[in-house]
Amino acid sequence: VSGDYPNGVRFEGSEGWIFVSRGNVGVTASDPSQATNSEAFSASDARILQSVIGPDEIHLYDSPEQHGNWLDCIISRQQPVAPAEIAHRSCSACLVIHIGMKLNRKLYWDPVHERFRNDDEANSMLSRPQRPKYAISI
Repeated sequence: VSGDYPNGVRFEGSEGWIFVSRGNVGVTASDPSQATNSEAFSASDARILQSVIGPDEIHLYDSPEQHGNWLDCIISRQQPVAPAEIAHRSCSACLVIHIGMKLNRKLYWDPVHERFRNDDEANSMLSRPQRPKYAISI
């Protein structure tokens, strides 16, 4: 695990790449990842960021603030910007990547069973021992 790279995700496609992060947002003032020069978006070509998504193209759910959206959806009974399954899979992807970085080797993830194939060490990192009083049987 390294702090050598900015926090975010880089999407690569046939016309270049886009890097997306939370900009210079930090959890606390002492957050070591809080950078003064961090941008929320950058791209291999600035024109990519200026492109307009047409009315017949795919538009993703737009929400300026996830927590507020979630509270609004409790009242409206609508699906939030991140439904439970999407949020779970997004978190799983981050955890799988983190385990791969810690072990520094190629891993094979089975998304149906949510386990690594033939890798007991990696699977042992998917959870931690629970305190008996608070244990959940699965």
